Amino acid sequence: MPAKAEPAKPAAPPKPAAGPSDGAVQMLGLLQRDARLVDFLMEDVAPYSDDQIGAAVRDVHAKAKQVLERHLKLAPVIDGVEGDFTKADGIAAASIRWIGNVPASGKAPGGLLRHKGWKAEKIDLPAAAPGSVIAPAELEVE
Repeated sequence: MPAKAEPAKPAAPPKPAAGPSDGAVQMLGLLQRDARLVDFLMEDVAPYSDDQIGAAVRDVHAKAKQVLERHLKLAPVIDGVEGDFTKADGIAAASIRWIGNVPASGKAPGGLLRHKGWKAEKIDLPAAAPGSVIAPAELEVE
């Protein structure tokens, strides 16, 4: 009597690869950890005076800027003078958002530079496991 064939064991599901959303969550985590940016943005600031908000913003701004400078090398998409006419030749279409009286084609040979835009020339995030926790909850044991 022939031996009964055993069914093949299913392969383990592939480990999820880190994707762009993981980097976004990680960057928010760094901004939260070092600058408390998420706490600040989620806070209802309506009850506070402008002086109180201003004092908080200075601290959050300085610390958030340090995080960006530590982990990213940022550069303008267009290194020009805002308000000057700028040609669009040689600039990736995805790097430009046309505003104002945009032709039906959705693009033009150029326009007045209203915002230089930002791009990340280098990203240096510390190793982290993929996930969606921006900042862990904190529980104090008394």
